[in-house]
Amino acid sequence: MVWKFCGLWNKISYGLILMDCQMPEMDGYEATLAIRKREQCLEQPCPWKSPVYIIALTANAMQGERDKCLAVGMDDYLSKPVRAPELQAALERWELAMQTKLIG
Repeated sequence: MVWKFCGLWNKISYGLILMDCQMPEMDGYEATLAIRKREQCLEQPCPWKSPVYIIALTANAMQGERDKCLAVGMDDYLSKPVRAPELQAALERWELAMQTKLIG
Protein backbone atom coordinates (compact mmCIF):
# COMPACT_ATOMS: atom_id res chain seq x y z
CA MET A 1 0.00 0.00 0.00
CA VAL A 2 2.72 2.52 0.94
CA TRP A 3 4.57 1.67 -2.26
CA LYS A 4 1.49 2.61 -4.30
CA PHE A 5 1.47 5.87 -2.40
CA CYS A 6 5.21 6.37 -2.90
CA GLY A 7 4.66 5.84 -6.62
CA LEU A 8 2.38 8.88 -6.55
CA TRP A 9 5.28 10.94 -5.22
CA ASN A 10 7.10 10.46 -8.49
CA LYS A 11 4.43 12.79 -9.89
CA ILE A 12 3.51 14.98 -6.90
CA SER A 13 5.64 15.85 -3.88
CA TYR A 14 3.67 16.20 -0.65
CA GLY A 15 4.97 18.32 2.20
CA LEU A 16 2.63 16.86 4.80
CA ILE A 17 0.95 13.52 5.46
CA LEU A 18 -1.97 13.00 7.83
CA MET A 19 -1.24 9.35 8.68
CA ASP A 20 -4.08 7.16 9.97
CA CYS A 21 -2.47 4.74 12.40
CA GLN A 22 -5.15 2.05 12.03
CA MET A 23 -5.23 1.39 8.28
CA PRO A 24 -5.93 -2.04 6.76
CA GLU A 25 -3.10 -4.03 5.13
CA MET A 26 -0.32 -1.76 6.41
CA ASP A 27 -0.93 0.37 9.50
CA GLY A 28 0.38 3.90 9.88
CA TYR A 29 3.32 2.77 11.99
CA GLU A 30 4.56 0.39 9.29
CA ALA A 31 3.87 2.95 6.55
CA THR A 32 5.86 5.61 8.41
CA LEU A 33 8.77 3.23 8.95
CA ALA A 34 8.72 2.38 5.23
CA ILE A 35 8.66 6.06 4.26
CA ARG A 36 11.53 6.92 6.61
CA LYS A 37 13.54 3.94 5.35
CA ARG A 38 12.99 5.07 1.75
CA GLU A 39 14.07 8.60 2.64
CA GLN A 40 17.36 7.26 4.02
CA CYS A 41 18.11 4.91 1.12
CA LEU A 42 21.44 5.89 -0.43
CA GLU A 43 21.20 3.52 -3.38
CA GLN A 44 18.07 5.11 -4.83
CA PRO A 45 17.49 8.83 -4.13
CA CYS A 46 14.12 9.70 -2.67
CA PRO A 47 11.81 11.17 -5.35
CA TRP A 48 10.05 13.47 -2.88
CA LYS A 49 11.34 16.34 -0.76
CA SER A 50 12.68 14.63 2.31
CA PRO A 51 11.88 14.36 5.14
CA VAL A 52 8.15 14.66 4.68
CA TYR A 53 6.28 15.88 7.78
CA ILE A 54 3.96 13.17 9.14
CA ILE A 55 1.13 13.84 11.59
CA ALA A 56 -0.33 10.75 13.26
CA LEU A 57 -4.11 10.41 13.46
CA THR A 58 -5.31 7.78 15.87
CA ALA A 59 -8.39 6.85 17.85
CA ASN A 60 -6.08 5.30 20.45
CA ALA A 61 -5.67 8.05 23.03
CA MET A 62 -4.01 5.82 25.62
CA GLN A 63 -0.95 7.00 27.50
CA GLY A 64 2.22 6.25 25.54
CA GLU A 65 0.54 6.38 22.11
CA ARG A 66 2.08 9.75 21.24
CA ASP A 67 5.54 8.44 22.16
CA LYS A 68 4.96 5.34 20.00
CA CYS A 69 4.06 7.53 17.01
CA LEU A 70 7.11 9.74 17.47
CA ALA A 71 9.36 6.70 17.95
CA VAL A 72 8.53 5.32 14.49
CA GLY A 73 9.29 8.64 12.85
CA MET A 74 6.06 10.61 12.89
CA ASP A 75 6.52 14.30 13.62
CA ASP A 76 3.30 15.12 15.44
CA TYR A 77 0.21 13.45 16.90
CA LEU A 78 -3.53 14.08 16.92
CA SER A 79 -6.16 11.88 18.53
CA LYS A 80 -9.54 11.28 16.93
CA PRO A 81 -11.98 12.81 16.73
CA VAL A 82 -9.81 15.63 15.45
CA ARG A 83 -11.02 19.03 16.54
CA ALA A 84 -10.42 22.09 14.35
CA PRO A 85 -8.30 24.00 16.93
CA GLU A 86 -6.03 20.96 17.44
CA LEU A 87 -5.61 20.48 13.69
CA GLN A 88 -4.90 24.19 13.27
CA ALA A 89 -2.23 24.02 15.99
CA ALA A 90 -0.62 20.97 14.34
CA LEU A 91 -0.58 22.72 10.96
CA GLU A 92 1.03 25.76 12.58
CA ARG A 93 3.74 23.52 14.10
CA TRP A 94 4.30 22.03 10.61
CA GLU A 95 4.56 25.51 9.09
CA LEU A 96 7.07 26.54 11.77
CA ALA A 97 9.09 23.36 11.18
CA MET A 98 9.19 24.07 7.43
CA GLN A 99 10.31 27.67 8.01
CA THR A 100 13.02 26.51 10.42
CA LYS A 101 14.17 23.90 7.89
CA LEU A 102 14.43 26.55 5.15
CA ILE A 103 16.40 28.92 7.37
CA GLY A 104 18.63 26.28 8.96
